Amino acid sequence: MAEPLGAWTGPVSLGPPPAAVKGSRDNWLGRSASWGPGANLQRRGGTVTDALRPMPRQRLYEQVLDRLRQYVTEGGLRAGDRLPPERDLARRLGVSRASVKQAIVVLEVQGLVEARHGGGTYLVRDSLDVEPVEEMVERRRRLPDVLEAREALETKLAELAAERRTDDDLAALRSALDVMAREIGQGGHGVEGDRLFHAAVTAAAHSSLLAEFMRSIAPQIAESRTESLRQPARPARSLAQHRAILEAITAADPRRAATAMRRHVRTVAKVRLLDWEPGD
Repeated sequence: MAEPLGAWTGPVSLGPPPAAVKGSRDNWLGRSASWGPGANLQRRGGTVTDALRPMPRQRLYEQVLDRLRQYVTEGGLRAGDRLPPERDLARRLGVSRASVKQAIVVLEVQGLVEARHGGGTYLVRDSLDVEPVEEMVERRRRLPDVLEAREALETKLAELAAERRTDDDLAALRSALDVMAREIGQGGHGVEGDRLFHAAVTAAAHSSLLAEFMRSIAPQIAESRTESLRQPARPARSLAQHRAILEAITAADPRRAATAMRRHVRTVAKVRLLDWEPGD
């Protein structure tokens, strides 16, 4: 078992600011330099640098995340192990329970821990490789647009696939679902099978222009796929929805295929990230 986290007396200090430069302001910064916060400072030769811009302030719960990651690594904790209760973490780290709770929520959003009502917080993986909060904020900002585009494009693709699919297209769709089912059966999220299935629907639609649109946002689609499939119980639900889409395409029922795909993409959109608030 890991050693206690130890008391935490407050935010990390970077030490006192450097002593002021003696002499003329232009002795090394160049002429007409400004000392105001965030000012662009001019170097010799006229090149502008913002190296002395104000440093970003790390939120307290981000520091808690750093400590929890260290605790899990040094303690050799594995998936299924339980973290100390929030009250205990707050006391041992010397922070408020609110800061600990914010950190736990970030871990939940990233699918790294599972908080069981009345039963504590458990690791889902063998480590806490936490995504930087600023990257989460950026993904949260762009995700609604990606999901909106997916619903518009993929609903139409499913409709066309039901009208135009060939026997080879149906075989590719079935094969993709076999891959996804196998991944989930082995404890994975089914990410590769999901990718193959949606690619097979796109191919079955036989629309080169819509396929090009899908390729143009492929990285964003992959991001939304990963975000969705790491939600609790989501892989099995997505697999069932894929099977409903395949049944409609196999039956050559465009309306049912479009409805099934729309329902699926709206399920994909139900992710904790969109409910998460970064806080201060």
